[in-house]
Amino acid sequence: MTDVTQMTVRRLSLSLLLGRMRDRSSGLAAGLLGGALAAGLGLASFAVLVMVLWISSPYPDSGPGGALHVAAALWLLAHGAELVRVDTLSGVPAPVGVTPLLLLALPVWLVWRAGRDAADEDGAEDGGAVSVSPGTAWTGVVLGYLAVGSGAAWYAAGGALRPSWGWTAVCVPAVAGLAAGAGVWSAHGLLRDSVDGVLPVLPRGARRLFAGAEGLERLEAAGRAAGAGAVALFGGGALLVAVSSVWHLGAAREAFLQLTEGWSGRFAVLLLCVALVPNAAVWGAAYALGPGFVLGAGHVVAPLSADPAPLLPPFPLLAAVPEAGGGAAWSWAAGVVPVIAGATVGAFVARAAGPGPGPGPGPGPGSGPGSGLRGGVAVPPGRGVWSVRRTAGVVVSAGVGCGVLTGGLAGLSGGPLGVSALARFGPVWWQVGGAVALWTVGVGVPVAVVVRGWRCRERGIREAVSRMRRRGVGVRGVGEAELYDFSPVGPVGPVGPVGGRAQSRPAVPGVTPASASAPGVPAAPSVPSASVAPDVDPVPAAPVAPAVPAVPVLSPVDPGASRDPGDPGLPGEPAAAVPPEEEEGPDALWHGEVAREVRWAALREAGEDEGGSVGR
Repeated sequence: MTDVTQMTVRRLSLSLLLGRMRDRSSGLAAGLLGGALAAGLGLASFAVLVMVLWISSPYPDSGPGGALHVAAALWLLAHGAELVRVDTLSGVPAPVGVTPLLLLALPVWLVWRAGRDAADEDGAEDGGAVSVSPGTAWTGVVLGYLAVGSGAAWYAAGGALRPSWGWTAVCVPAVAGLAAGAGVWSAHGLLRDSVDGVLPVLPRGARRLFAGAEGLERLEAAGRAAGAGAVALFGGGALLVAVSSVWHLGAAREAFLQLTEGWSGRFAVLLLCVALVPNAAVWGAAYALGPGFVLGAGHVVAPLSADPAPLLPPFPLLAAVPEAGGGAAWSWAAGVVPVIAGATVGAFVARAAGPGPGPGPGPGPGSGPGSGLRGGVAVPPGRGVWSVRRTAGVVVSAGVGCGVLTGGLAGLSGGPLGVSALARFGPVWWQVGGAVALWTVGVGVPVAVVVRGWRCRERGIREAVSRMRRRGVGVRGVGEAELYDFSPVGPVGPVGPVGGRAQSRPAVPGVTPASASAPGVPAAPSVPSASVAPDVDPVPAAPVAPAVPAVPVLSPVDPGASRDPGDPGLPGEPAAAVPPEEEEGPDALWHGEVAREVRWAALREAGEDEGGSVGR
């Protein structure tokens, strides 16, 4: 029986090992299939678009084979690869290297989705299989994508737009590797491992800034701030392009009609303009930053000086380029865009550096000091605010990240469109990246420090108000009812027993109590006075009844005479019932039932807190 059990365990162990090997091999196969499917979907999308335009064209230059070659070439151009147009009037091959950034979004999203699905652990856990390692998933997706991409490049080499093999060998693997890595990263959450791998390469100051759990929080804050700054820059650039296009609407319309006459050709030009809108936004941001962009070899368009090439092809977006010259008022107004971007970076970092929203109206979960949300992330209690030095360091890191991102997009948005005067179009990437870093750091650091100090000041005020509320002390000027008034009052006189306990009330200035001026005459109700300030015992043993108002002393009356229902009468006679009067004005809040219950609850809580602290 023991031998049978051992054999069963060995078989189970061997089957488990074989199952894991099959799972890993199937994970690689799934990655290969996902990468190939992503490349195939991208090629199919471009093929459908080009074939629709070819079918709608009244005079196509080639057959369906030529249209498919163009679709494969455009797919490679969407990855940043440079194309070469061999069929020119001069016979000299002309390079085409301006990548429409909107076309780049499709292959990036497809590869990212393939990497995330290949490394997703949810499906493996539901099915009981072993999850695929990140390296296996990434390798499978990239190899599958490059396998299809190599075939597409070989096919496009036989058309009128031929890929440059050097650019193709660099750009297509780079896009596939980065997008697949981002997908695997998002599926596994490998941020901490990636940071630990990069930290040894960074300088000592950067290692201290991003080490540990708090360092990871600062890195995430810097990433969010860099992304927000880039969005602000590109949004401002797009706004500049839109304003300039509306200003030059006549020239843009003339260029649009001059390019083609058929509706299918105009539709193709419109699609090309839409695909180049992100490029125009990047160019507008480069113009606002100061370096500007190159519009022809040796011709720079910047806010201080605009010198576009004299012979530009007619195109609607090029009609929005400022005229030769520069230094106009609206050109200087473009400098507001980088200022807003720097302030956005500073505000995001200050939101993460300062305290959370602070305590609420009363004690409760998350109302203690140091708890709350910081930059959209939950902050555990006891976490202090960042120092000014660390806040400035995170702003510098965000500025560098924003500069790298913007510089990379600036490099992709430009390129050659021909030879000679058309050899260079677009911004210079290193100039744009450096300008972004200078603007964001120069504007973001003061904004982050000032906003951080202001948030810390508001948090201190909220904590002080919360402590006073927990002690049962009314706070003036906080927008709530002032149920407690501890202003000084005058001398206190005795009042008759109420409920078996002698009570006290404030003495009314200028009015003598009836018990002191007329012996033998019972105390009569007094005239209410608005200047009376109520007094409350520190810890009453029984509910405090409202003080009986006092009125001036009444003279003796004839027993046989008739009196009003409110007359107190003579000693020994039952006093007539006095109809109750409704209290109005500020005293109604103090003497109301709700106010009395609130006072009692506050006093009981204060007594329990004092008794508990003494017991501890």
